[in-house]
Amino acid sequence: MLTRQTMIALGLGIALGTFSIPAVGQDNSSVVAEIAGRKVTAQELEEKQAGKLLQAKYKYYVAERDALEHFIDDQLLEMQAKKEGVSVDELLKRHVSVNVQEPTEDQLRFYFEGVQTDETYEVARPKIIDTIHQLRMNKAREAYITSLRGEYTVVVELNQPSGHVDVGNDPRLGSDKAPVQVIEFADYECPYCQKVNDDLGRLREQFGDQVSLVYKDFPLPMHPLAAKAAEGARCAGAQGKFWEFHDSLFQTKRLQLSDLKQEARALKLDAADFDKCLDSGEQSATIKKDILEGQRLGLTGTPSFFVNGHFMSGAIGYVKLRDTVLQELAALNTAKKQSAAALVPPQDTAKK
Repeated sequence: MLTRQTMIALGLGIALGTFSIPAVGQDNSSVVAEIAGRKVTAQELEEKQAGKLLQAKYKYYVAERDALEHFIDDQLLEMQAKKEGVSVDELLKRHVSVNVQEPTEDQLRFYFEGVQTDETYEVARPKIIDTIHQLRMNKAREAYITSLRGEYTVVVELNQPSGHVDVGNDPRLGSDKAPVQVIEFADYECPYCQKVNDDLGRLREQFGDQVSLVYKDFPLPMHPLAAKAAEGARCAGAQGKFWEFHDSLFQTKRLQLSDLKQEARALKLDAADFDKCLDSGEQSATIKKDILEGQRLGLTGTPSFFVNGHFMSGAIGYVKLRDTVLQELAALNTAKKQSAAALVPPQDTAKK
């Protein structure tokens, strides 16, 4: 995997500072071992041992991303404090503490009613005040830092670890030529997958032809209905209605065999063909192929995403999906500009 350096450019109008944090990894072409004179590159290791490396790299990425976010926050506060000629503590008092209101007595008593404690209200009251005050301080601080991010230029180039996914003939929404390809491994019985399905719909609405969605089945062993539901969606796909069936399963959460057949009839599919496909396990080999692909990549849960190859896992939500797509589009736009600039011959500015 090509390792990119993390660059955080912070500026007001023009760049005021640049900070570099090296990412972990090696260049694809670098040699990591030799076996009887045959060189083993980092790329070959990535491809052959993806299942052992991807999850570990993702855990490191999550920790690195968290550290990076804190680093950016601290830098923004220090820069703004310097601009105003005060310390960071004074800056926070000026812009954060003044906006934090103390809780009313009614709010304190309401909070106390939801707390499981043997203490009386009078004894617990000072602790409740401290808790609510800290919560409000944190919220006000986050809001202030968000405003600073809008005032300064913040560019984050910390990428998720990558993996190659073979999509084959898996269901796709959008063109395979779209600049951003989002591949999802999901399970119809997974509550996080059910929730994120709406987020993926919003993503398509916002970005249109710029984003393509590919669905891969990864029914988990602890979900007894998921595998047959996946077969049902593929059987519907054989009649041209995969995405309608797919969306309905995530919305209704009705996954019993009778529910799958009822849904086929609601979508006006050929009932006899659908029942034959489902009962015979006609699509089971297709589901198994996706499962093996997920296992090769070391996936252990759903949903798991590959956005232009960059791996993300878990209930990441719409904001993270949107920001990742925006980051990919920005990177592609920058690459195009650099490529175009390279084609322009340098002008001779020497005086004749």
